[in-house]
Amino acid sequence: MKLFSVLAIIILTLAGTTQAQIHTETVEYKIGNDTFEGYLAYDQAVQGKHPGVVISHEWTGPREYERMRAKQLARLGYVAFVPDIYGKTVRPQTPQEAAAESGKYRNNRPLMRERARAGLEQLRMNKLVDPTRIAAIGYCFGGTVALELARSGADIAGVVSFHGNPSTPNPDDGKNIKARVLVLHGAADPNVPQEALTSFQQEMDAARVDWQMVMYGGAVHGFSNPKNTGDPSTGVAYNEAADRRSWEDMKLFFDEIFKQQ
Repeated sequence: MKLFSVLAIIILTLAGTTQAQIHTETVEYKIGNDTFEGYLAYDQAVQGKHPGVVISHEWTGPREYERMRAKQLARLGYVAFVPDIYGKTVRPQTPQEAAAESGKYRNNRPLMRERARAGLEQLRMNKLVDPTRIAAIGYCFGGTVALELARSGADIAGVVSFHGNPSTPNPDDGKNIKARVLVLHGAADPNVPQEALTSFQQEMDAARVDWQMVMYGGAVHGFSNPKNTGDPSTGVAYNEAADRRSWEDMKLFFDEIFKQQ
């Protein structure tokens, strides 16, 4: 019994030590005269250079949800960076404000791509990152951002969109994509019309992109965020099974794209 107790204490101590080695920090950077505030996370216990992951935020701007995902990725051995698409002082507080702010970028894809590429470069310049092994992911609005980053011709290994709208006003830009693409989508999402999914598939095929789409039955928009506590009938709701499965699908995708490089 005493031996068991000692071993339990050692295990708990080691677990606490490992958790404490996740380093996080805010990172200010400039695009022209504008200031942006990103968030960086990595595991100090992992030696050498890490693969990097850019995490584009939801329409409310970079918040605790994206920071949580960054820390999760850091525990998996990645250097994770949450870029700021809107600017340091822009943090929508209501759905109306979020719709207005995100709409500026949906209606101006060159600006969206510029902001996304600036975030990518912040990660790429980090001395802990292997610049040949970088992926981009995004949630909702951020899923669209991640796909537009790929359409800009960014030199990245893979892109993952979680419940984002995969369509674009510039489908010919699919030919610029160098990354492999994974779209994780709620099959019952009323916010993304079937036409958007069909046009995306046609775009990917025309550009000969290595792409996948996984549909989660019964899942609606925002299925990965536990703060989406509404009823699925509202069109936005958390779905525990889709959240868990999509995270595992992302991990398998990363294993594939990074091990084959």
